[in-house]
Amino acid sequence: MSTLRMTSDLRRQLILGAAKRCFARHGYNGTTTKSVAAAAAISEALLFKHFPSKAALYAEILSDECEADPALMDLLEREPSTATLVELIRGMVQHFLEIADGPDQEEAQRLRLMATSHLDDGEFARLLYEKIKMLIGAVFVASLERAVAAGDARACGGEPLNLFWFAHHTVMTAALTRLPSVHCLAYGAANDLERQLCEFLLRGIGLNDAAIASHLGHQLAPGADKTAIAESA
Repeated sequence: MSTLRMTSDLRRQLILGAAKRCFARHGYNGTTTKSVAAAAAISEALLFKHFPSKAALYAEILSDECEADPALMDLLEREPSTATLVELIRGMVQHFLEIADGPDQEEAQRLRLMATSHLDDGEFARLLYEKIKMLIGAVFVASLERAVAAGDARACGGEPLNLFWFAHHTVMTAALTRLPSVHCLAYGAANDLERQLCEFLLRGIGLNDAAIASHLGHQLAPGADKTAIAESA
């Protein structure tokens, strides 16, 4: 049984390796499950035993790439805390703004694919959201709970993970406005946008101004200390 599992795992990795080469060469739209199967020297039927669709293949590749990112893995291995929560949000904002403003066309195409999926059958978006939830969800929720316990945030009245999704949707939409060569919306200087987005999202998930100022490294706004005391009382 163990040998069979090893063989299955190896086959899965070979399929993913072939799929990465196909997607890199032809892009998402130009790649088919038939071409991936041919590159992996297997039948399309065997490919479907491991991955039910092209979207599932692509989502798995993106998940693997996230897990191979040492900076993200280092962050996710930190003790849950207000600082970890702030860095999760800051990292998400930086990631999306770099996609929109950077030269990496592959990342930009992925963002377009995510947007298109919402308007189509939603399969790719559902798969990717599930991967993100498995990777980040528990750390976000635990860090938010620690922030509440420390008096840095107000308690959430509903499902705490929804706050992460609201933040994710907000910054993804902001990035989409900047994908065309002529931006759909002029937000202003990139550094100012990053700061504003971080502060907006952190307030939205319940952090008080004192905690935000402390962990983002900005000057404490007048009266923020009083606000923090009132909110933690």
